[in-house]
Amino acid sequence: MAHDRWTGSSTPYIESGQGDAWGKEAAQQGRSGTQRILSATEEPAPRTVAAALNLETGTTVVTRQRLILLDEHPVEVARSYWPAEVASGTPLTDTGKIRGGAVSLLADLGYKPGTVTEDIQTRPPTREEAEALQLADNSEWVLTLTRTITTPDGRPYEVSVMVSPGRVGRLHYTMEVD
Repeated sequence: MAHDRWTGSSTPYIESGQGDAWGKEAAQQGRSGTQRILSATEEPAPRTVAAALNLETGTTVVTRQRLILLDEHPVEVARSYWPAEVASGTPLTDTGKIRGGAVSLLADLGYKPGTVTEDIQTRPPTREEAEALQLADNSEWVLTLTRTITTPDGRPYEVSVMVSPGRVGRLHYTMEVD
């Protein structure tokens, strides 16, 4: 992601059975990709997340926030949201890593992707994002990718918001969901 010739795919991040997709993607580039779970909570859904999940604003959702590292340097802050009815009482509410990954856990719970929508935009960072991403100053904008995943029958079950430094380079997406 930080290298201008790095072209990744979103597909491994939505398919079950992939394990640590980020670690594998980084390793293919001869790099080390890891992540730290910063928090796992149940909290009121922010307005935009509630709308994407077809919930009332303030409805309880399960949230996991992660710091994504490339060669031990922060390259992304990611926050995923699931309706409480999907994720409460599951390992998604714990701060530990999930065996097989969240995507595999969700598939085991019966949630498999039918449609994936990604929205990309740039904006100034929040103070928290600038600190987490170790940005030189607040004049460097961030790129946000918001991914909403629905079941084959159109029911949204996950929203993820990923924030990276604007210097990320190039994003390229090809997705097939069976």
